[in-house]
Amino acid sequence: MVRQLGELENAIMTRVWQWNRPVTVREVLLDLRSEREIAYTTVMTVLDKLHRKGWLRRDRVGRAYRYEPVSSREAYTAALMNDAWATSDNPAAALVHFFGLMSPEQREALRDALRVAALFPPDPVGPDSAESGTDTGETGAGPAR
Repeated sequence: MVRQLGELENAIMTRVWQWNRPVTVREVLLDLRSEREIAYTTVMTVLDKLHRKGWLRRDRVGRAYRYEPVSSREAYTAALMNDAWATSDNPAAALVHFFGLMSPEQREALRDALRVAALFPPDPVGPDSAESGTDTGETGAGPAR
């Protein structure tokens, strides 16, 4: 059931991105019914869940809501991947298994992404930095007095 819900969320988000305009529950329902039998309340519940998760914003128009995406498909995909990775007790092993499941095209896309990421390395965190957890008695505004 959980996998089916995730698939339904993805199917709905795909439509919202493709249509690139605010959508109603009824519009999504009618389009989904071309592929499967589904209840209005199911679509309404999933759209509400995506809204509560922060992936959709909604505005009331009369008695109905119109939903639209908050961010890109790429950001959504990255968040799903991060959530899945966070469930592992051994993230390195999970990545090794994930890489083993990738197609040659996906591995090439990963290489490309790593090259792009290398162009923008994270800001270094020095030993005197507040982020390092060391209390130096200083704030970002200058030395403490």
